[in-house]
Amino acid sequence: MTTSTTSWRLARTTAPAVRVLAGRRLIPLWAVVHHRGRVSGRDLRVPIAITTTPDGFVINLPWGARTNWVRNVIAAGGCVIRWKGADHRMTAPRIIDATEARPYYGRVTWAIASRLFPADAWLLLRHTAD
Repeated sequence: MTTSTTSWRLARTTAPAVRVLAGRRLIPLWAVVHHRGRVSGRDLRVPIAITTTPDGFVINLPWGARTNWVRNVIAAGGCVIRWKGADHRMTAPRIIDATEARPYYGRVTWAIASRLFPADAWLLLRHTAD
């Protein structure tokens, strides 16, 4: 079994729990990305694992930067992230590589994320200046 298959199976197995817990006040690892479909125009939500930065968030993209929700966020120029029970308006979405993403992760967190959800892209988002 490949690492990609392993991460996909882990995601599918944990998805029901993540959907319930993501974005809640006491669960800092998971958040929910609220975005609008480029084609459908529908309001959509995606649970994600998140890492904080001094002025925003970094999201690991184990299934790549071409997934629909990532393309929706980039096309819209931002999204709302529900994290720790609060909504955060985000802007300036940018795809970054491992070299840029690595400083935002602790050593142990990076090792775990790299093992369970290997990625070649991350999404960097900044808080809007309200």
